[in-house]
Amino acid sequence: MLGKFFKKPDAEQSDRVPPGQYLTKGFPVLTYGNTPRIDIEQWQLRVWGLAKPVTFSLSDLMAMPQNNFTADFHCVTRWSKLDVQWTGVKITDFMRHVEFDPKAIYIMEHCYGGYTTNIPVADFLRAENFFAHTLFGEPLPAEHGGPLRLVVPHLYAWKSAKWINGLEFLEREESGFWERNGYHHRGEPWAEERYS
Repeated sequence: MLGKFFKKPDAEQSDRVPPGQYLTKGFPVLTYGNTPRIDIEQWQLRVWGLAKPVTFSLSDLMAMPQNNFTADFHCVTRWSKLDVQWTGVKITDFMRHVEFDPKAIYIMEHCYGGYTTNIPVADFLRAENFFAHTLFGEPLPAEHGGPLRLVVPHLYAWKSAKWINGLEFLEREESGFWERNGYHHRGEPWAEERYS
């Protein structure tokens, strides 16, 4: 199994692959529950909680500055994929359209299909994070979170929520789906923050 689908990182890649991870030869799809099928015309991203309520359409996101990103991707199930190529909107550009209360220190990411995961505001606002709508030059497939997903390269992939449709700003930490089911509350790959 290791040789067919995964491999140990070469010496020159070892500084990019966190401890306990293997490089994947493909791009595995891991999902809890069914893959939502979302009408792009009906898709929305809603902001609420300790933030001025606002709703974005996919057209709104596409009207924001678009960027290409190359980022390594680390799954808690011990695989990593290097140099994943995405296109989308920087979180720093998106947040120019959002007003939130400084008392908000956490965000609950909400997704089509009912999935949730939490992220500290400080981790969310990092310059390398983005919303992705394109993967390797093609529209983001539904199984990888299309039409839009969050990508947070410095944390394990469950924090990069697929099918995202809401950001709820919170004044304290609340547990999302995987955090309630034993996953670490932050998920830092280099510290192997897999489980709580």
